[in-house]
Amino acid sequence: MQNTHDIGPTRSRRALLKALVAAAALGSLPRQALSRSAELRWWTPQGAPAQLDAYRYQIAAFEAVNAGVSVVLEPLSDESYATQLAAAFSSGQVPDVVTHLPSFSVQSYYARGLVEPFNDVIEAVGPGDYYPGANNVFRAADGNYVATGIGNSAVNILWLRTDMMERAGLERPPITWDEFRAALTKLHGRGIYGTALPYGRNSATSLVFIGFIHGAGGQVFTPDLQVAIDSEETRNALEYYREIRDFSPRGATNYSWGDCLTAFVSGATATGLYTGRVLANVRDQNPRLADHITCALWPRLSRDIPPWTFNDFPSVFVPAQSRHKGLAKRLAAFLFEPEGYIRQLHAAPGHVLPVLRSIGEDRRYRDNDIIRKYRDEVNLMAEAAAGGYNLGYESNAHRANEKAGEIIASGVIADMVQRVVLNRENVDAVLSRTARAIEEVMKG
Repeated sequence: MQNTHDIGPTRSRRALLKALVAAAALGSLPRQALSRSAELRWWTPQGAPAQLDAYRYQIAAFEAVNAGVSVVLEPLSDESYATQLAAAFSSGQVPDVVTHLPSFSVQSYYARGLVEPFNDVIEAVGPGDYYPGANNVFRAADGNYVATGIGNSAVNILWLRTDMMERAGLERPPITWDEFRAALTKLHGRGIYGTALPYGRNSATSLVFIGFIHGAGGQVFTPDLQVAIDSEETRNALEYYREIRDFSPRGATNYSWGDCLTAFVSGATATGLYTGRVLANVRDQNPRLADHITCALWPRLSRDIPPWTFNDFPSVFVPAQSRHKGLAKRLAAFLFEPEGYIRQLHAAPGHVLPVLRSIGEDRRYRDNDIIRKYRDEVNLMAEAAAGGYNLGYESNAHRANEKAGEIIASGVIADMVQRVVLNRENVDAVLSRTARAIEEVMKG
């Protein structure tokens, strides 16, 4: 738990004053809440030290223009946030603002009446400033917006060691699965693994493998949300995931997000799968690699299949049970005030990408060592993320899937991967059982 009124010695008074002036832009949100004394609880699973520093600045700036209001920051875990929120919703002891959860989880919560409509916050931020279509993923069946994006992320990006590629005679990033397998064969060995993919029973495996299904030309659901996972495309994806298993470290049987990130950043693998957080981590933890990394879109079965980038659309939303909804919405909108928002984006440059055009064009945002050094990589990720998808939004033709969060939380897709890839169970039997399990979640 973290509560702070200190913006730190590196935070200038001039920057804080700019943030205070910007608070006037929130006039469309309820002002009667300003007269109350209140403590707001802010939950987020994004808690790297640089991010916490940015949050402290935003908290201090918000408290300075909302007399009597304090904000308590409470970090969550990427893997356990669903359990923690379930307990909070059940007890009624909910946070007031939640950030950086994937869009499909928020859609699931909203469908159960647990999330406050967010239309007025989007109006306060300025709908015309968002990149085109940025809020489509947050539109519910009733026409309301359930949240807005705090940033974009390109999750299944292929990271490459350019020095190792050069030594192996690889002139360009692989585009197809065959090319990727051939590249791994050349890169793997002499104490370096070819790649690091998750095979554990966790959300990382589920979400990464959904990308492989789409990379094979398949889908988990049809556009009208009929279960479609029992398909030849999924069989091809499972077979390929099994074929490349031995190019990952032995411990990948239990790998989740952090393990995949660490494996590439540490230099243990020649390729990796993760968001742009790789860039900051290489700079801070393994700078000798800084001039020898690049990224590309994740390979797919054939060039005829379009790339499918997983964007979990990190969100900001207000639980319906919040006792301070007016203030909570003001805090949510205040998080997009440029000075604070840019600090938050710079805390993980390339990992969380801006959702507002004005921020993407702002010289203060562009004036960052990582964004300057890796301009091509950041631009690639920004473009891929803007056109990205996830299980709650599989394509432009798909209806929003309000059960996507529950499906991921159930572990049924990761379980399918483990049974077929690691245990070598009969693929037909496992796929049939997986389809039935997903249908049960949809009916529930």
